Formats: sequence, structure tokens, C-alpha cells
Amino acid sequence: MTILATEIKAVITLFGATGDLAHRKLYPSLFNLFRKGFLADNFALLGTSRSEWSDADFQAKVRESISKVDEDQAGQYDAFVKHFFYQPHDVTNPEHYDKLNERIAELEDKFATEGNRLFYMSMAPRFFGTIAANIKSQGLLSDNGFNRLVIEKPFGRDFASAQELNKELTETFDENQIFRIDHYLGKEMVQNISALRFGNTAIEALWNNQYIDNIQVTLSEDMGVEERAGYYDQSGALRDMVQNHIMQVVAQLAMEQPLTFTDQDIRAEKAKALRSLRKYTPSEAAANFVRGQYAAGDNNNEYRKEDGVDPKSITETYVAAKLTFDSYRWAGVPFYVRTGKLLAGKFTRVDVVFKKPLIDIFATPANSNDQKLNNNVLTIYIDPTPGFSLTLNAKKVGQGYTTEPIDLAFSQSAEQKDLSPEPYERLFHDALEGNSTNFASWSEIADAWQFVDVIRQVWDHEEPNFPNYQPGSMGPKEADELLARDGRQWVY
Repeated sequence: MTILATEIKAVITLFGATGDLAHRKLYPSLFNLFRKGFLADNFALLGTSRSEWSDADFQAKVRESISKVDEDQAGQYDAFVKHFFYQPHDVTNPEHYDKLNERIAELEDKFATEGNRLFYMSMAPRFFGTIAANIKSQGLLSDNGFNRLVIEKPFGRDFASAQELNKELTETFDENQIFRIDHYLGKEMVQNISALRFGNTAIEALWNNQYIDNIQVTLSEDMGVEERAGYYDQSGALRDMVQNHIMQVVAQLAMEQPLTFTDQDIRAEKAKALRSLRKYTPSEAAANFVRGQYAAGDNNNEYRKEDGVDPKSITETYVAAKLTFDSYRWAGVPFYVRTGKLLAGKFTRVDVVFKKPLIDIFATPANSNDQKLNNNVLTIYIDPTPGFSLTLNAKKVGQGYTTEPIDLAFSQSAEQKDLSPEPYERLFHDALEGNSTNFASWSEIADAWQFVDVIRQVWDHEEPNFPNYQPGSMGPKEADELLARDGRQWVY
């Protein structure tokens, strides 16, 4: 299948070019864009970090990274890595930005990038404001092309720190120039939520509290904290997963139809949805949120015994919650969400549970004991195999008239999965194109933090009973009880 590509012209300055994320995700993603023709002759990447590397050293590391993507075809490795250059750099030293500016100008001339500059921060968030300030004060902004800033999460540790960070960034860049990465927004099936809802009358007509009983969002991981233990113990599942990934998926599910399918209108509707999310009081937060921490399993340590973790840590590795929207569409419809480490599998799914018919005409006195209509359930499989399924009630084959659930299912073929860009590839392309549809706006970030801060404050003043769930399960029993008290249960 031929992919039509429009070449993008830009110099990318990557802060944190020697880091793990760059090696695992960013260079392979750029190589995929190069293979497909989105990047060609008129781009360059200038990598920076404290390491005293040469251009040749850097190019060798990039080659090593992309060798895991695909075999070299028609000399593509050489053609690709010749666009990569390196400059040792201390982000706290203003004088170092002068040399950076010189090299960017040289690369603009060499690769005819028309003054387009993208700055990518792939390093500790405490440096974001410093870098942005020096980009402005040392004259790194282009006068004749675009200037864009891409930043990795976490965007603050709470609302106050996020607000301060945003203030620092917007002193150099306008909001429409800032691209806050959330790789979940680059996933094929997360982006498919809009097509499913707004492209199908049969779905959108039912997408409200008249027909939907509840919506469930599960982000399940089967691994522990691994080498991230030091970072994770300062973050926890609430900050690491709920404030960003889960809130972004929930916003896609809860938003109203945008006026047009443009980044401005889509982000406006997502922000409105998050503003309608009920901000809990401390007592409501305690009642509607569950936290957990994993115990020891057959092949892993208890969380508190992982290297780099405080032996008395109360950091949660699991969160389940009931969310409520104060909006006409969603009044009375709970959104149940959960995420955790060392659960039963690695998958992400959304289960939309529809209400049962008001009258079950099949439940006659003769079969009332064994006849029971099931809820229709629309499942969106985000990972690992993208697809949909719709559970319906149908007549069971044979004599008599009893019903049973059947599934209408679709999953992507191997060919479709191969054609689907990886999240970072998709988001890198969007940032270079200036399309902010799949990036979080400041308004979304602010509302998510203000919601999460209340839960964090409640938990910080309570001593949990940890550990409270076994590896390989779907979390603590309190997560099941959260739904059971409403007369519901998890679909999975």
C-alpha cells in the first residue's frame, strides 16, 4: 500500500538526546517517518546533553537505535543518520545556548529548512522552565519559520507546580506552540473513539444517560516497577497514570461533538468535559477512590522490597475510582476507572455497558430461574490487539426460547497493525505539522490536576493497609466492592 507523504522541513533540537526515551522511542519513530517520506532531504536533528560526544559518536548511537526497527534497505541507515548532529550542552549555562544557536543556523543553511525550529525536551521536568527561558533570552527563536516546543510528562506534580511550569513556558511560547506529549493519545484505538462516536448514528444516538448504564476504563500492566522504582516511589499510579492517560481517555469518551474536526474545537470540547467532572470533597474522594500496593508473588518482590523503594512506602501501585460528570448527557452515569502494576495481564480497554430493556419479555414464569438478559456491552480494545466487540442477546440454538450473549467482533489484521504508526511516530509527525489535536491543552491539564489533588491530599493523611493485592489479580477486593455497592461489577 502506497502512503502519500508531504515532506516536513525543520531543525529539531533534542534536549536529552542520550537518554533512554530517545534511544527506545524517538529515533525509531523519526526513522519510520523518514522511510515513509515525511522526513527527507530538508530536516536535521541536533542532539544535546552533558556527554562529550562527537557527531560521529551520536550518529553511531542513532544507528544502533534504528537497527531494531527494520533491516537496512537501500542504504537508508546512512541516508538517515547523516541528518543527525550533536552538541555538548549544559542547559543551565546561558553561554552554551549561543553555540547551540550557531549550530542550528548552520543546519538550517545546510538542509534548507526555511527557519522552522522544533525544540523537544526529553529530560527532567525541573529543567523545562530554564530551557524555555534561555531559548528566548539567547535568541534561539526563528524569525522566518515556525517555533514549536514538545515536552514530555510529567507536567508538574500538582496543580500549583503545573501552573508555575506553564507560566514559565508561556513566557517564551504561545499555547498554540506548546505540544504536551501523552503517548496514549497517539494510540490508534484512542483516536478511533471519535470515529466510533461521531461517525455512526447508531452509536452516537445511544451515547447518553438514557441508554448507557456505566462506562469502564482499564489500563492494566503485568509488570512491576522494574528499573523505574526510584521515580515511581515519588509518583505513584495516581500521578503516573490517572492524572494524564486515564483523564485523556475519559475526556474522549465524555466530550460533546465538536463543531468541526479541528484541533481547536476538539480540545475545547475535551476541556469542557473535564470541567464538568465533579470535583470531590475529601469525604467523597475517600468513598470513591481505592488504592492498592502489590504483595510478593512467585517471581517478584513485594513493592516495598523493590530496589529504590522506601521499605515503609505508602505509594500506590493501583488505583480504582468512580468518576461522576455533572452534565446533562452523563447525569447518573458512573465512569469506573482502574490501573495498576502486576495485574492479570497487559491490556487497555474501554467497556461501555448499556442498560437492560425495561421489560424482559423472555422471563416467563416457566423459565424465570434460568432466563436472564445480559447488558449489551461495547468494548474498545486499545491494546494489545486493537479492535471492537459488541455483546448482544440472541436466541440460544435449540428447542425452547432462551437467550445467550453473542459477540460481534472486529480486530485489526496483521497488515493493518503494520500500517498503523507507533504512538511516538504519530505524535512526532503531528507536532512537526503543527497539529495539536492529540496533545493535552493547558486547560485539560489544569482541570485534571485540580481533580487529582484532592485525592492525593486525602491519601497523604491516611495510613493504608498495604500490601493489599496479589500479583496476577485485578487488584484489591475494595475495587470490586466499589462497583458492588452500586449493584454493578467489572466486565473484565
